[in-house]
Amino acid sequence: MTGLVCKLANMYFRLLQGLKHFDGLGPLALRLYLGPIFLYAGWKKIVGIENTIAWFGNPDWGLGLPMPELMAWLAALAEFGGGIALLAGLAVRFFAIPLMITMLVAAFAVHWPNGWQAVADPSWLFANERVLEAADRLARAREILKQHGNYDWLTESGNFVVLNNGIEFSITYFVMCLVLFFTGAGRYVSIDYWIARRCKAVC
Repeated sequence: MTGLVCKLANMYFRLLQGLKHFDGLGPLALRLYLGPIFLYAGWKKIVGIENTIAWFGNPDWGLGLPMPELMAWLAALAEFGGGIALLAGLAVRFFAIPLMITMLVAAFAVHWPNGWQAVADPSWLFANERVLEAADRLARAREILKQHGNYDWLTESGNFVVLNNGIEFSITYFVMCLVLFFTGAGRYVSIDYWIARRCKAVC
């Protein structure tokens, strides 16, 4: 029995060894997924920087953060520059750090009061009281629309949902950036890989 287990384990590890040339596909997929998200989020903050600063600084309807002008620019440039860097595969480990910080600030300063879920789903494990109440309101809204609106037309492109705006997305993006911090940009399809290869050849 032990010999069979060892043979199966050896076969498994040989298979993994054969896949090592493709191990850059995982980081590449993460970069191509995250890059446009951060690029767009950063660009929106930059073009509307005055509104971003006001939202960062106002304690009544905003985040009430200290030094809002500095914080707003740091967040905007981290997301915009980080998005470009992820797409290019340049200094990915470096840019993963400010992106992770930005996601943690977003999670705990913006989304934390709303719980985990991005979309209110009362059947989910982490559904809180806010989500359960949203389900009742959504059901009532659907009844009203079915009675007084063209419900079939309204739902042709998808069902109505209630945006809960919890920490789900920001924590998911944080985890993805954390993975990139430890794996790097990946081999072959990244500037980081070719710079490192060139440096090894020269040095």
